[in-house]
Amino acid sequence: MELYATELMGAKTYDAKGNYVGRVREFFIEPAQAPNRVSHFLLSRGHFQPLIARHDQVSSVTAGRVELNVSERALELYQPNESLLAVQKDLLDQQIIDTRGRKVVRVNDLDLAEQRMNGSVELRLTQVDVGLPGAVRRLLQGVVPSKVVRKLQSKLPHSGIRWEFVNLIEPDPLRRVKLRITHEKLEDLHPADLADIMEELSASERQSIIASLDEETAAAVLAELDARLTTRIVENLDPEKAANILEEMAPDAAADLLADLSKETSEELLDEMPGHEAEEVRELLEFDPAAAGGMMNTEFVFVGENSTREEVLEWLRKQDLNFDQLDAIVLIDSDAQYSGAVPVARLLLAAPEERLAALKMEPLVTLPPEANEKEVFELFDKYNLRMLTVVDRDNRPIGAIAVDDVVSRLVK
Repeated sequence: MELYATELMGAKTYDAKGNYVGRVREFFIEPAQAPNRVSHFLLSRGHFQPLIARHDQVSSVTAGRVELNVSERALELYQPNESLLAVQKDLLDQQIIDTRGRKVVRVNDLDLAEQRMNGSVELRLTQVDVGLPGAVRRLLQGVVPSKVVRKLQSKLPHSGIRWEFVNLIEPDPLRRVKLRITHEKLEDLHPADLADIMEELSASERQSIIASLDEETAAAVLAELDARLTTRIVENLDPEKAANILEEMAPDAAADLLADLSKETSEELLDEMPGHEAEEVRELLEFDPAAAGGMMNTEFVFVGENSTREEVLEWLRKQDLNFDQLDAIVLIDSDAQYSGAVPVARLLLAAPEERLAALKMEPLVTLPPEANEKEVFELFDKYNLRMLTVVDRDNRPIGAIAVDDVVSRLVK
């Protein structure tokens, strides 16, 4: 028979002779021994010192009643034990991460299943209830008979997470719990979804998640987080780890992050980064964050205008690029000056021998790095741009502003 943690709390307990021993006030799991087994029951009665019953001293369990296979004298006095996880104190109402729903949910109840073992009955935790049925049981616990509650909950949509995916996040007094997520599971989540989840967690939990991710995934997640949270996370990371993450970020995103840190911390992290990447970020830090130069990314694709479509595609296949963000290719002439931009869609539909100069968008739109963000927004809106090239005084391309950077600025 399936039981729920709420039904076990307050259950009357009797020894092998039928004598009343007390009520279940708490029950425990010993993760190091059996991560899903209820190992001990805390029994209390009036002003007497609480007793503890082991799992092998229990002969039967039903909603509201526990029977033991030993006499009361065989039970030991309760002594606090840090190796035990208290279900009511440490689990109920705690937050866990639901990777399927991509959200943080609250533990409303726990589902328990019986397992007979050599004359005793063990209770095993099967799943965490994070839906309405568990909330209703908690609300009506001790107020309405269990049979009535079960009938009521049967009409409600169930939402649970298997216990095998739940584990302690860290062995501290808070005893926070979360899903035991492999690195692969976390990395399967979209960075924006993982960022949303992290914003609902405590500071220590956010640090734990970032520390468990590879640098590339961590960089993508930090780029999606609120700037204040990102700053706190990076400040508390090991400098080498933080620098490795910054190295994986787009230069403009890394510059934005470093600009929010203290000058001392910013310089320390730049010193940890490889020379080329650090130099790119340093150059961007010279620009006003609210200007085109501060918004641009110095990592963009540019080719000669006389290249053919087939030559460019062959070259692109050999590059280590983020193709998800490749909307257009910048063209330069024989003097390395800006001569246009070609949308990727046009490139793919062109004939193999078509020159890129014949595919470029009109009109030719660029901005200097000192142009303010209002000018940037107006050009994106006027020409429905997905990418805008930033050029220097000699009309040479030095960076590109992507539409997602514009949207991010607008929604802040």
